Amino acid sequence: MKIQYNSVLILTYFFISLVVLILNFISKDKLNKLLFSSYRSSLANPLTYIRLITHSIGHQGWSHFMSNFLYILLIGPMIEEKFGTKNLLLMMILTSLIIGIFNFIFSKKRILGASGIVYMLITLSSAVNIENGKIPLTLILICLFYIVNEIFKSIFKKDNVSHISHFIGALCGIVFVFIPIEKILFFI
Repeated sequence: MKIQYNSVLILTYFFISLVVLILNFISKDKLNKLLFSSYRSSLANPLTYIRLITHSIGHQGWSHFMSNFLYILLIGPMIEEKFGTKNLLLMMILTSLIIGIFNFIFSKKRILGASGIVYMLITLSSAVNIENGKIPLTLILICLFYIVNEIFKSIFKKDNVSHISHFIGALCGIVFVFIPIEKILFFI
């Protein structure tokens, strides 16, 4: 039997994030602060713009990494097969960018991690078998459970989790269900 690299984007994302996690551990969190977390910084610094996207590659530690990638490795290959590698990559980049911009404008927190991507994938997975003119009940239930829960947590729970990133990731997933990424990029 051979091992198959069955989901090019998802597995590549996993391995890049794993290498970044290891290098960040070696650098004592300097790598994440430099390249793989998003926070308010000077608009004259070119790294500010890069970090608006790359924050979804960095993770604070092993448990943070594993909690995100267990979902990504479970759901991601199905989504990549349904929407295509290129389209999923564009959705991931756009989701990370929107989360990064939102955080830059409205928060003073430093964010990192793939949880926004996880929530995007979760909402996309509920619509894999969508038919024209029909909204899957699974999509509605996912929205109720995940989105409402994240809104509630962002208002009432004080922790180091960026619940708004989860919410934005889920919203991006819903948008991608109903509006193909090519049409979104056409308007940008």
